[in-house]
Amino acid sequence: MDMLIGGKHISSEDVEEVKNPYNDEVIDTIPIAHLQTADLAIQEANNAKKSLQDMSAFKVSNKLFNVVDKLKEKRHQFAELLTLEVGKPINESLVELDRSIETLRLAAEEAKRIYGESVPLDAGLNGKGFFAFTQKVPLGVVAAITPFNYPLNLTIHKIAPAIACKNTVIIKPPTEAPLTVMKFAELLDKEFPDGVVNTVTGYGSEVGDYLVSSPDVDKISFTGSVTTGMMISQKAGMKKVTLELGGNDPMVVLNDADIDKAVKGVINGAFLNAGQVCMGVKRIIVEEDISKEFAQMLVRETEKLVMGNPMDEKTTLGTLISQKAAIQVEQTVNNAVHLGARILTGGKRDGAFYEATVIDDVTPDMDLVVRETFGPVAPIIHVTNIDEAIEVANDTEYGLQAGVFTNDYSNAMRCAQEIEAGTVFINKQSTFRTDNMPFGGFKNSGVGKEGIKYAVEEMTKTKLIGLNLR
Repeated sequence: MDMLIGGKHISSEDVEEVKNPYNDEVIDTIPIAHLQTADLAIQEANNAKKSLQDMSAFKVSNKLFNVVDKLKEKRHQFAELLTLEVGKPINESLVELDRSIETLRLAAEEAKRIYGESVPLDAGLNGKGFFAFTQKVPLGVVAAITPFNYPLNLTIHKIAPAIACKNTVIIKPPTEAPLTVMKFAELLDKEFPDGVVNTVTGYGSEVGDYLVSSPDVDKISFTGSVTTGMMISQKAGMKKVTLELGGNDPMVVLNDADIDKAVKGVINGAFLNAGQVCMGVKRIIVEEDISKEFAQMLVRETEKLVMGNPMDEKTTLGTLISQKAAIQVEQTVNNAVHLGARILTGGKRDGAFYEATVIDDVTPDMDLVVRETFGPVAPIIHVTNIDEAIEVANDTEYGLQAGVFTNDYSNAMRCAQEIEAGTVFINKQSTFRTDNMPFGGFKNSGVGKEGIKYAVEEMTKTKLIGLNLR
């Protein structure tokens, strides 16, 4: 598969294989971009700005709706490619396609809702006799650097609102799973003028650093690690950035919770996409009085998951993105066991597979829960009361999302107010998102918000126009 720059397919002498993590077979190859290629993409995106900004909001919206229809027609084809390159079960890939279609539809709708406002200048000194209003204008060129775990939907979350408010885009897709993103870029390219959508592929930091530091790129939207996000923040200069840097999301289960509902929350939250979810349940904080019953029920439900060929509709737990990633999870779990934690079920690796694992007697200082463990692991931490639960929940550098299970609304509201996270769900796990909600965390979980309406705000600048009527 080639890069797409200025409406043309661009290859390279240097290529990289994209492999299926399930069987290690080569799916396709991608070219490796170099600085000259990245520079060409920046030039083409800047050259295309006028052609996009000359379009009416009505026309931009209709073109995005056309892409919605095309993606719906190719839903199964895209889902199969997604499963091949990521290793997630086909049913999960189909859900990602449905969410991607919904996200794109929301952007098409939002293209018609980019409003300014009137400003009463006469509320200020010497403002009498003036009429003023604001306009939201595009930034120019948005570079999107996207992750492997939900490559299509998270890319659309960046580039669809960018185009909706008339920015051109450069996409650097995830090196582990670039194919679905590159295929989608071609759907967009057929609707919009050449250069509105561009893709550059490559390993290492060379191309990404060039995009981030270029004065001809106006915004960076990035999802990935804290370390890379901090480097982007330092190199971006005065350009706008949105950084979604992951999470170490707690799920608090209080004594008065519906245990059955809480267990289902863990199953849906800790093991979805083999645990490779930034807002996944990564720390289960349970009050001591119910911890034994909770753990027993969780083990029983976990053992019902089916690990196998991701293309099989019966499979509910696929591979991690690579064998290297699975080995890292294995080592992290083993280190916790060495320090006193107990594996209740799971804990074994086979290639890129890692079993759904429930691990008890975890303490808040273990690496398993200090760092973001990106795998299908459900670590249980015991606490004695709600005060300790909130303290443990906040004892992290992250603050993306959180879930609290309780039937006491005073406890629910206390947790909602005191847990330091961008989103707190009551009686729902952290691993929940609708594509129209504001999404983004506190602390090292990042800066800025995604969610189409909120992303549009981040991808425009406000201009004031004042008329002297005296």
